[in-house]
Amino acid sequence: MKMLARSVLIMEFLIIGFALLVAKDLSTTNSLYFGALIALLAFISSGLLKYKVGWALGWLTQILLIAYGFFIPTMFILGSLFLGLWVAAIILGRKGEAAKAAQIAKAEGPDSGS
Repeated sequence: MKMLARSVLIMEFLIIGFALLVAKDLSTTNSLYFGALIALLAFISSGLLKYKVGWALGWLTQILLIAYGFFIPTMFILGSLFLGLWVAAIILGRKGEAAKAAQIAKAEGPDSGS
């Protein structure tokens, strides 16, 4: 689950970098600071996913990415897409971890205790 979520956050970091290139020509300096904050938050939260605070920062990143659409309207769409990827990464990651745990339990089996 962490690997999928980390991949989404790193992709968001890159997308925000490209959005900052657009923002420098279209918007105010506040939009540049806000975009830089989102990029930094995505990068930091990707490294902190082993802790609960990393997951909380990841959710905050998703919300702020959509809110960045007020500066660059395309980010409403991209932020929504990445929110969907974030949720899918969590759901599929949990299913994958459960399947892996079941496979390990099956491989160990009841005979391994003797």
